[in-house]
Order: sequence, then structure tokens, then C-alpha cells
Amino acid sequence: MACSIPDRIKVPRRFWSWLQKYDLAPTAALRHAHLPLVAYEDETYLLTTAQFFALWRSIGEMCPDPAFGLKFASQVDFAALPLATLASYHARDYRDALTRQARFYQLCAPAEMRIQERKDECVILKKWLYAIEEEPPLLADACLAILVELGRRGAQVPIRPKRIDLKQRRERGSTHEAYFNCPVNFGASRNAIVLHSQDLDRPFVTYNAELLEIVQSALEKKARGCGAETSASEQVKWLLRQMLAGGRPDITDVARELGLSVRTLQRRIVEEGTTFRDLLLAVRQELVRRYLAEPGIQINEVAFQLGYEDTNSFYRAFRNWEGTTPSQWRTDWKETAVSSLS
Repeated sequence: MACSIPDRIKVPRRFWSWLQKYDLAPTAALRHAHLPLVAYEDETYLLTTAQFFALWRSIGEMCPDPAFGLKFASQVDFAALPLATLASYHARDYRDALTRQARFYQLCAPAEMRIQERKDECVILKKWLYAIEEEPPLLADACLAILVELGRRGAQVPIRPKRIDLKQRRERGSTHEAYFNCPVNFGASRNAIVLHSQDLDRPFVTYNAELLEIVQSALEKKARGCGAETSASEQVKWLLRQMLAGGRPDITDVARELGLSVRTLQRRIVEEGTTFRDLLLAVRQELVRRYLAEPGIQINEVAFQLGYEDTNSFYRAFRNWEGTTPSQWRTDWKETAVSSLS
């Protein structure tokens, strides 16, 4: 797919806190989705669209509440969200807010937000640029609800869409109609919000021109950074973090993901003064320390997350790195952490 925006999604820390409110442990959700546990441990870790979808599907399978996505949106703190949403929240009016949100997607997200105005209505659709599967229902709910919630919070009026279109089948009850306060068309060909055009001109009580200028400047800087090139080594390490859990990726797998031949990838890595084996070792050593610092992660789970076939292989490798066993390293780390606090 020809797309200048990388397939990377940051999961806000508040999302994991929200899961815990539902008694869903972030690590359990990641395990269920067969995703690396480092996605929770490292705030800078980024998921691919496929991984993000897998996470939301797992939540749907683990959480008995079909209104999870709607409730997530209804309790979002817009003032604490990423810059793009913060800029939208302090926009001049609802139209300005939606336009700013769409502009950010265009510049720096693996998704596209379309705003189509005609006659007395405005249709808003979101397309995931790298998606090869249907958007999970709970995620579709959350994405649409956040946009409606943005208008309601900013204008401080109970904005009522004209209609909501959802691909998913109807669940029992009328949860969606109650939240959106409008007809909901289930089994539709798209996930979309249909707004009344006059609602787009509703001024935002939260409008803050000075803050908006500051945030917009930061956003533009961030957008420029989204297109910045990263080294071949960093791209390889990022992919290895994605692929290690439960697998044993080799340079052929990584080259395929990058759309390069093995020979070309090897040449670029060597030009940067390293090798594929060194990069794999560096990623494993980086991840193992994070995992062992978490008492809830068992040693055999650490071995699995690092792509080892069995625990014995992991133990041998770890002893070569650290000169001790994983269990002893964890004990020593705990003692050091406790002594530093006393």
C-alpha cells in the first residue's frame, strides 16, 4: 500500500487505566490478543493497525459489557488527550473541531477521516489505511462516540446526530440509541455519523485562541516528525519488538515486512555499523529487563515473549548476558529497588 504515514498507533496510558476499571488487567488483554507485553510497560511503544484491532477484539471477548466503547468515550477527559484532540476541543466551533481532527489524521495517523457535507446533513467516516480486517465493533463505537462527545463537550449542548450507521449487528437492548439519542442503522455498509448541518456552526464554549495557537504549533512540529526517516536499524528493532512474542523472526521475515530484499536490508544494516544478530540481541536484552522487573510475569512467559522455543534456551542465553539466572536477577533487582526507596 502506498502511504506516507507509518502504520503505528500509540495507546494512551489512560486507556490501560480504563481497562483496569473493568477489572481487565492490561497484561491479560495483551496475552489474549497475542501481543507483546511491552506494549503496556513502555509508554513509547506503538502498535500496528492489525495489533490495535486484535487488542480491541480481545477486549470484546473478555468484557461482558457491549457498551464498553460508548462508556469509554463518555468518560474521556479531552483536556488530557493527545495534542490533536486537545486542539479540536479548543476550536472555534464544531466544524472547526472536526476539520482539525481530520487534518491531523491526514498528516500523522494511519487513518483517514472524511467529512462530506451535502444539503442539510454532514457525513463523517473514518477509514483505517492499513486495515485488512473489519474494524472491531467496540472500537467503531468508541471512535464515533468520541466525535459526538467532542461536539457535546465543546458546545455544551446535547448534540443529537441525524443518524448513526454501524456495520455490526444489533445487540439486545437500545444502548446505542440511548447514547447517541438518534436512530441507529445496524447492519449498514459503513460505520458513520450523520450530523445535522446546522450543528456544525455551534460555537465552542471551550474556545481558547491563545492555547489553540500554542497547541497548533506543537502539532505542526509533530506532524513534520511523523514523516521523518528513521534508520534501517531502528526500523528493524521496532519490527522485532512486534514480532518476537511467541515467534522467532529472522532477517527474511523482517525484510519482507519492510518491502526490501534480504541483501538490501543487510547492506543498510552493515552501513550503520551493526548486524541483524546484534539488533535481535539488543532487543531481547532491552525487553527482558522490563519483563523481569514486573513481578506478575512468570519466567516461562518472559521466554515466550522473547521468542525462545523453550525455557532452557532462554536460561542459557540469559546467563551468557548477565552471568546469573533470571530468577536471581529478579531477586537482586527487587532488593536494589527496595534499598533505593529506604
